[in-house]
Amino acid sequence: MIGRCRSVVLTGLMGHVIDVEAHVARGLPAFAIVGLPDASLAEAKDRVRAAVASSGVEWPRHRITVNLSPASLPKSGSATDLAIAVAVLAAAGVVDAGLARELVLLGELGLDGRVRPVRGVLPAIAAAVQAGAARAVVPAGNAREAALVAGAQVEGAIALASVLGALGAEATAESLEPVPAPAMRVQRAVARDLADVRGQPLARHALEVAAAGGHHLLMVGPPGAGKTMLAERLPGILPDLDDAEAVRVTAVHSLAGTFDAGAGLMRRPPLEAPHHTASSAAIVGGGSGLARPGAVSLAHAGVLLLDEAPEFPTRVLDTLRQPLERGEIVLHRAHGATRYPARFQLVMAANPCPCGMFAGTGEGCSCTALARRRYLGRLSGPLLDRVDIRVEVGAAARADQPGEPTARVAARVREARDAARERLAPHGWTLAGEATGPWLRRATSRTACAGLWRAVERGALTARGFDRSLRLAWTLCDLEGAASPGVEHITQALALREGAAS
Repeated sequence: MIGRCRSVVLTGLMGHVIDVEAHVARGLPAFAIVGLPDASLAEAKDRVRAAVASSGVEWPRHRITVNLSPASLPKSGSATDLAIAVAVLAAAGVVDAGLARELVLLGELGLDGRVRPVRGVLPAIAAAVQAGAARAVVPAGNAREAALVAGAQVEGAIALASVLGALGAEATAESLEPVPAPAMRVQRAVARDLADVRGQPLARHALEVAAAGGHHLLMVGPPGAGKTMLAERLPGILPDLDDAEAVRVTAVHSLAGTFDAGAGLMRRPPLEAPHHTASSAAIVGGGSGLARPGAVSLAHAGVLLLDEAPEFPTRVLDTLRQPLERGEIVLHRAHGATRYPARFQLVMAANPCPCGMFAGTGEGCSCTALARRRYLGRLSGPLLDRVDIRVEVGAAARADQPGEPTARVAARVREARDAARERLAPHGWTLAGEATGPWLRRATSRTACAGLWRAVERGALTARGFDRSLRLAWTLCDLEGAASPGVEHITQALALREGAAS
């Protein structure tokens, strides 16, 4: 006899609904799982057998074969434990095979029969609903997360015995408490207001322009000038995520184990600030088997802050070039390619030299000219060419006064984004930073572009820099409420782009 139910495996954020088939035949007792399982999934044999015994159900003493279909798809993790147990007992006639066939089951089994939470439940249930399989059983610790998916009919399971009982088996178990989801590494919202930063009008303006157009930003200045404070306040002036982006961002954090389902979907742009000792795998994602998401994906639709950017290894910094251009990262491993979203705003903060004191006349700086060049030279030309705004942040002064609060700046950013969305919606874009070069060149007058062409001719601007300067000019135009950029907007864009060129 063959028992069937369904489960979901993830390749990156892409969920695949699989059929879990179990065949119970005469022969010496044996248990085999086929269909490209990884080591953790192959070990399900021992977990499932012990969990079934702990649930008061006799394990079939026959030759058992479990097939995970499609067999050509690599499968990893322990989320299919519950489905394997139900399929085997359906094949043995212990539970109603017809009821089992209608369910999608997710969950890791403990040896005592508890159903333990797993990562990535939100994208898994979303994939199941999209495939037309809305009825799902998930661990009780993941139930709130799964319920965030529209159209899903979710039931939370504390123990395998309760699932088997609902499917017609005579299962018994001790009174078990639900296993809570593991403690998540969640970045709690901290009240960070731009009014906390004194002075720095140029850097504030650059931050507002970056937020309005989705531009990347580099701030160079001495220690204590306020670079990090400004960067940490960028997410506060960005608008809330729309429904589609909120689900996508939440799915990434669910897979990474950094999502608290109690707070609902993530509606605010995330901020990721990895330490400068982070590896390439920590930044862009990696790991053996199928790669896990890195900081660039956790910062999707938000901000990736690289504080003390020149202290990062050049090799690590240059891994950002592909996601900055494409808005996604594709990681190839022996078991296949994994694709994660990575459309973020890059903000880099840097000192002007190793000692940090070179500013203005250079008084108090102990670094040689060669040391200064080498220090900022760690930010490669191709990476800097993708950074739209570069500003120098001067040292703070006693006379500096608090600037505008976050709420007032956020309102202007929202108005500018609304204007850009209305203009760019027919082309499928929402921000000036997303518009393509050909459209920008057609939409901008030749007179306004004359200054950019001169910069290209004298070698001060690359072809990529030309397009990025145009995007910057359109953002400045949106902030001012103008219909199209003029010469003054192009001039401002060039000034912002070349402000802290190394």
